[in-house]
Amino acid sequence: MSEPTLSAVAVRRIEQRYKHLKNELLELGWISQGSLMRQLPNAWRWTYKAKTKTVTVALSKDQAELYQKAITNHRKLEKLLQQMRELSQQVLLGSAPGVRKRARRKHPKTSLS
Repeated sequence: MSEPTLSAVAVRRIEQRYKHLKNELLELGWISQGSLMRQLPNAWRWTYKAKTKTVTVALSKDQAELYQKAITNHRKLEKLLQQMRELSQQVLLGSAPGVRKRARRKHPKTSLS
């Protein structure tokens, strides 16, 4: 078996970063997927996917402001989750012994007849 690749200090540093990301998650407000488009003056459209269909909803200016914050929060959420996944993989793969890798066998070349 191969030895763990992360030291205890490295794991603690990653855990601190992970906790920081969790705290950032807690600070997010409402979330929503989709995009926002301005049409005519004071006319807004929110578009999102629902069961492989694109749905468009007319919004007031006040609703559009709320949705813009929610969409921004959703994008932050996705970035935070990606960072948390990457940190998790580093710790999960690097803090416990893994399997020993076998040497690759070379296959003899065969002639085509």
